[in-house]
Amino acid sequence: MSKKKKTRLERDSMGELEVPADALYGAQTQRAVDNFPISGLTLPPPLIQALARIKAACARVNAELGLLDQARAEAIAAAADEVAAGRHLEHFPVDVFQTGSGTSSNMNANEVIARLAAERAGVDVHPNDHVNMSQSSNDVFPSAIQLAACAEISHWLLPALDHLAATIEGRAQELAGVVKTGRTHLMDAMPVTLGQELSGWAHQVRQDIYRLQAALTRLAQLPVGGTAVGTGVNAPADFGPRVCAQLAEATGLALRSSDNYFAGLSAPDAVVETSGQLRTTAVSLMKIANDLRWMNSGPLAGLAEIALPALQPGSSIMPGKVNPVIPEAVAMVCAQVMGNDATVAVAGQSGNFQLNVMLPVMGYNLLQSIHLLTSAARVLADKAVAGFQVNEDRLREALERNPILITALNPVIGYEKGAAIAKRAYAEGRPLLEVAREMTDLPEEELKRLLDPLRLTRGGLPGGD
Repeated sequence: MSKKKKTRLERDSMGELEVPADALYGAQTQRAVDNFPISGLTLPPPLIQALARIKAACARVNAELGLLDQARAEAIAAAADEVAAGRHLEHFPVDVFQTGSGTSSNMNANEVIARLAAERAGVDVHPNDHVNMSQSSNDVFPSAIQLAACAEISHWLLPALDHLAATIEGRAQELAGVVKTGRTHLMDAMPVTLGQELSGWAHQVRQDIYRLQAALTRLAQLPVGGTAVGTGVNAPADFGPRVCAQLAEATGLALRSSDNYFAGLSAPDAVVETSGQLRTTAVSLMKIANDLRWMNSGPLAGLAEIALPALQPGSSIMPGKVNPVIPEAVAMVCAQVMGNDATVAVAGQSGNFQLNVMLPVMGYNLLQSIHLLTSAARVLADKAVAGFQVNEDRLREALERNPILITALNPVIGYEKGAAIAKRAYAEGRPLLEVAREMTDLPEEELKRLLDPLRLTRGGLPGGD
């Protein structure tokens, strides 16, 4: 039999409770651990670290305003800074599926920081009276979600998307002169260059970046200072702006106080908006991933326009098979992000009067989406886009037999005549130029000029270049 784990006795407003002897947290955290044995999922580290950053800023502002003595304030700020740096994260065991305001996690932070601060300063530090001074879970927790998301998007996701866009743009430039059959409805269409096709992907990603940057301007407005219901009860009038200024200086992010605390506490619309932009980014990446899968399909019975890097065996039963594993993984990421956004949307409308009651699950899903898209963008860039090889012989062969090229002759011979030529070329499996030469009076050199695939990628009328 295993030995019983050592515990110590802690007390809160509801009475005494045993907690693990080596835990930095106290009774309120333990009650949450006991009450919510639901998923085994805990808050993402960036959210815990953002919560700690806010606690540090609040302690410093409380000291500036003369509400908290300097020794305690410095000890609280130093302890919070340790957590913000990624230390002691194992002492945050509360399940994501907890009280909807995030009170349990806020108290978890208060208790851990209070214990660390007390050990550091050698004085009593109370989780509520000192660490939580001028605050409420109701304004601190949504502020932590927004702060964490701002930091993760700014420091990680946007650079990853920029790297993906730049990688695609580099390949687009390299492949600017390579012509291929365009496709609409998955059917042969007028030709495009690979460079043009990739430029569309790059533009999608660049637009995703712009949309996220726009969302950040609203996400960066933190409701800290609104305290319990948005009135700012028990906090000085300028507490929120002062805390945001501290956080902006510490993080380098363009953070500012919310224009309306009542909306900030009860309606996390900026989080919903940001999640929606993450979903749009996922849609973009899934489109790119699926195009890569189709272009890579084969190698004999598919399109086989490109060959993605061979990264691992593709089958446990079919020797030699290699699959497009990176686009597949990215597509799964995108599906997860879309699902996360659905959860955030449902949670976002769960603001009942003065408080939203699904904040923890919103934070969890938002930060997971940011993390997944960050990794997926870099993997897609480095392990798929950067290294695919182009099968130019296959592209050329398909172009020569593409009956849709007849579209270029419409202004010269008319739609009906063109349709007849295209149908015959397809039925007989012959190059379009051959059939057009037999069915029109146009000289061969003129036909070659009008039906030149590269020329057709530049648009314009057949009569001129």
